[in-house]
Amino acid sequence: MNFLFSIFLTLFIIVISESKHVPKNTCKEILGDELIKEIWSYEKVKNVILDYVLKGDFKSKTYDELSKFVDKFGARPSGSKVLEDSIDYMIELTRKEGISDIVTEELKVSHWVRGEEKIAMLEPRNKDIALLGLGGSISTPPKGITAEVIIFNSFDELEAADEADIAGKIVVYDPIFTVYGDTVAYRSQGASKASAKGAVASLVRSVTPYSLYTPHTGSQVYSEDITPIPTAAITLEDADLIRRMYDRGQKIILNIKMSSTYDVKISRNTLIDWKGSENPEKLVIVSGHIDSWDVGQGAMDDGGGLFISWAAPVILNRLNLKARRTIRTIFWTAEELGLTGAYAYEKAHRNESHNINFIMESDEGTFAPLGLVVAGTQEAKCIIAEILKLFIDINASKLIEDDSPGSDIAVIIKTGVPGASLYNANEKYFWYHHTEADTMNVESPEELDLGTAFWTAVAYIIADLSIDIPR
Repeated sequence: MNFLFSIFLTLFIIVISESKHVPKNTCKEILGDELIKEIWSYEKVKNVILDYVLKGDFKSKTYDELSKFVDKFGARPSGSKVLEDSIDYMIELTRKEGISDIVTEELKVSHWVRGEEKIAMLEPRNKDIALLGLGGSISTPPKGITAEVIIFNSFDELEAADEADIAGKIVVYDPIFTVYGDTVAYRSQGASKASAKGAVASLVRSVTPYSLYTPHTGSQVYSEDITPIPTAAITLEDADLIRRMYDRGQKIILNIKMSSTYDVKISRNTLIDWKGSENPEKLVIVSGHIDSWDVGQGAMDDGGGLFISWAAPVILNRLNLKARRTIRTIFWTAEELGLTGAYAYEKAHRNESHNINFIMESDEGTFAPLGLVVAGTQEAKCIIAEILKLFIDINASKLIEDDSPGSDIAVIIKTGVPGASLYNANEKYFWYHHTEADTMNVESPEELDLGTAFWTAVAYIIADLSIDIPR
């Protein structure tokens, strides 16, 4: 998940604190008895799918396949050969399951490669500072940048400060994590705002509520009207250390050395279709992104989402379940450096977007499923809310309203397509997000089974309903 995700996350955070639910009485009036009866007729097939994944031949399959994938490829950064090899692997894995309706669509993507990164505190004492350069950061000169630190808690403090006090210094942003959608702005916009005030580099307190001395990377963007400066994230522990020294009036001098390269490569979105029996031109899309940051293993962000979306057509094929509409799995490429795959797909398929009945994405963890975060009309939300009632037995019946759920799918939802992201028990998601700690240790076989079963069954029911999800 990348910095643009912050644009779409404001209401997601309300999920945690101010969940909004569709009024039950209103939905009963909107749907009518016949549609409610039809939705509940899917309880048996829902149970078939859940039993197959939770107790049958597919038990632990998602975890096993994800672990083999992650162990084989590790991190899969945008533009890298390992990313393209991982795409080939997923295509072959799908073909082995007897699904051959697979298409890839080429597009240009950013290829930013991290080089040497080091920060040394020179005053008031000698200390190495852990860091991760932010995606797209420029390099420092070979000998690095040596400068005094100035700290700001907010952009308002930065703007109120005199340029003379900032010029030639290293700006350190030290905002305490509140919610991701608010705090991530310091990562994505901090370098540009600091440069505009004359800073020579910027550092940001990692965007996380918790740390075991783990810096968190992520994308940032340089404004067109400023001089790019090197930018990186530091740990909460070092941010607090620097803050304590600073508040005591001590002068803090850092030397920052960073190097990187940037070019453009060709990558691919991957489309897997499990064709519908009556209206194959109409689509219910399930998706996750296959690329990851260059740190960690990309198991959580977004290997889990990738594999529960891969599993949906595989399970339906194994169970010989064909919905009226086509279920399309999409593996988005180059999400982390700007939702590039999603923008390319939307542009390439713009003339066919009227055929997208519903679009789903998992890119906020694959912990125990709780329901869906849904965008759409009141009627669309009522339909999904009624479907979710079928999943009360696995505690996945909640519907959260959000005009822009997800990251990649937000590109398509903003055109009027209804859709949803996975709502799951991901309270610790940002502990591991964009760090070396994003490994298979974060994943649970049991929770992945629940997510896989839920994701597959929901997609099938939506794709098989006698009515389209209204725009």
